[in-house]
Amino acid sequence: MIALFDSGVGGLSVFKELYRILPREDYLYYSDNANCPYGEKPVQFIRERAFEISRLLMGKGAHIIVVACNTATAAAIHALRERFDIPFIGMEPAIKPAALQSKSKVVGVLATAGTFKGELYRQTSTRYASGVTVIERVGKGLVELVEKGLTDYPHSSEAVMECIRPMLDKGADYIVLGCTHYPFLEDTIRKCAPGVGIINPAEAVAKHTADILQDNGYVFGNGGSLELLSSGDGSILEKMARSLPLENGFAIVRASTESSC
Repeated sequence: MIALFDSGVGGLSVFKELYRILPREDYLYYSDNANCPYGEKPVQFIRERAFEISRLLMGKGAHIIVVACNTATAAAIHALRERFDIPFIGMEPAIKPAALQSKSKVVGVLATAGTFKGELYRQTSTRYASGVTVIERVGKGLVELVEKGLTDYPHSSEAVMECIRPMLDKGADYIVLGCTHYPFLEDTIRKCAPGVGIINPAEAVAKHTADILQDNGYVFGNGGSLELLSSGDGSILEKMARSLPLENGFAIVRASTESSC
């Protein structure tokens, strides 16, 4: 079983890409929406939540856990790998492809405050952004929009434009989505920034997850289900999961609240 967790519904954008590669697997998804958003929370709090959630997922049979949250990856991925003996896959802002493809040599990175403070982001930026101007912007209010299901253009355009305008004013021709919630606003971003490339790292993370499973001798299944868990109200989580383009035979198990976690 492949497990994923996020502060909320954002990690479904990673599940969507995993499903494209491995549609017959069984998945377990945990939304910590009672504590969402993670962006401004202390690192130690996020790390402890990551430990608790991972123990829960492993107890339910997870063979691998995708930390489908950039902020949680920044805060906890190394500690998770040290503490537990199953593979953990994290998120990484895709600065490298943006820097390589940019013609203006100006790229924008839209992420949470927690991601920008993380060592992983700093290392990636230093390694791959040489010779490129990186405009960093916190996606203020965007996670909350997605968590409320307000992802369509009329509801979200003003908030998106406020976040990306400094990037566009500086001439950015690529925007890196540094939070798994933001792909649900991709259509709005494209309408606000026509002609600007959007880099979503979820596809690369999904491919890496499949490779790690194969390298570890994982026996790929013949299932096809997604069980949804949450620490709070799971109604938006279930609604968004059911809106994904899944095959008719793929089962979504109704979201349940794991308040003990």
